Amino acid sequence: MKKGLMRIVLIGVGLMLGGCSLNANVESLYKEETPLQAAIQIPENFTDNQEESIVITLEQDGETVEDPSFVHAEIWKQDGSLSYPMEEVEQGPGGKFSVKKAFDEDGLYSIKVHAAQGDSEITPQKQFIVGELSDEELEILQEDVPAQEAEHEHHH
Repeated sequence: MKKGLMRIVLIGVGLMLGGCSLNANVESLYKEETPLQAAIQIPENFTDNQEESIVITLEQDGETVEDPSFVHAEIWKQDGSLSYPMEEVEQGPGGKFSVKKAFDEDGLYSIKVHAAQGDSEITPQKQFIVGELSDEELEILQEDVPAQEAEHEHHH
């Protein structure tokens, strides 16, 4: 009797453990989403007190995103003397978004874009130059440049 009960318990445990086996195609059960990407296009030159457009293009899965959840941008001068608050950007044709600003002070600036589409949210940042840089700003710019490493050849 004990042997029969023991066999039933072992078979039951075996069936339960068999239900816990891994599915070889488990990754196909999850939704694969390509992250949102942003391209920030800065004008080559800024004219004093003339409004210029910084253009932002969003892509996801290799296609232009024309109707994202939101796109905001904030701009500030690197030395902290000027900061524009975060604002919603203007939407233009073909999935292009723009921020229009007139800069009356030379210097090193940064723009940070806040954008989302579905579950993907990004905050890329880019530096740009308006007019001439001060010595301090040149130093900041040079500090941000990574040192070039010597290339080593590997022989097999």
